[in-house]
Amino acid sequence: MTDEIKKEENTMEVNDTPQETGEKKAAENIEAATEGTDKAEAPEKTEGAEKSEERKEKGEEKRKFKKNFRKRRPAFRREKPEFEQKILSLRRVTRVMAGGRRFSFSVAMVVGDKKGRVGLGMGKSNDTTLAIEKAVRNAKKNMVRVKLKDGSLPHDVTAKYKSSEVVIRPVTGKGLAAGGAVRDILEFAGVKEAGAKILSRSKNHINNAKATIMALEPFSEKVEVSLTPVDRKKRNFKPRAFTGKKSFNKTEGKKEENKEATSKE
Repeated sequence: MTDEIKKEENTMEVNDTPQETGEKKAAENIEAATEGTDKAEAPEKTEGAEKSEERKEKGEEKRKFKKNFRKRRPAFRREKPEFEQKILSLRRVTRVMAGGRRFSFSVAMVVGDKKGRVGLGMGKSNDTTLAIEKAVRNAKKNMVRVKLKDGSLPHDVTAKYKSSEVVIRPVTGKGLAAGGAVRDILEFAGVKEAGAKILSRSKNHINNAKATIMALEPFSEKVEVSLTPVDRKKRNFKPRAFTGKKSFNKTEGKKEENKEATSKE
């Protein structure tokens, strides 16, 4: 019995555990895979890789790419307009004709630079944009320069236009205390400290605005303003002298040339 037990122990020592056998098999599989990859053909080289190898053999350096130092275009900046403008009232007006009704738009605009110049204008057209343009041109024609004293008025002022009556007083430390159309005109004129009140019950913006401009008349004067945004002098405009030899009409010009040719003959 003892001999049999010894033999069994020897066989157990010789035989490996199942874990060791699994590890051996995995190692054998890895070795076979590496041998297969070595035997496999290498991938084909690209044209870029071949050129780089040729440069290395010749001893040439890599090409240095320069940065693009082109100057960027400057950002487009809109120039501030000379005068600021605001719509006081925009109304749709109708005319009853024999064929029916015809609609048009009436606009009242306030224009000013907030430095003493202010104007009120009216415009009328079938299109709103055209009506606004007309109103702006009319406001520039009626432009007035107000003589201010430290951002306020020199003294108290009252004025009445039709049914609207306005009172304006100089005030210090309270800012611009006014409302409606009166505030718009004083603000565009550059008045920073003043108190105004509409004494009448009229809610007509146009009449109230005209009353404020009448109130500012004692210390204001009329100013001429260029209606076009850019003056010709700034563009270096040089008018051509008309010689009078050739007329603008082509037919007349040809007749004159024929007359000159016949006279020479």
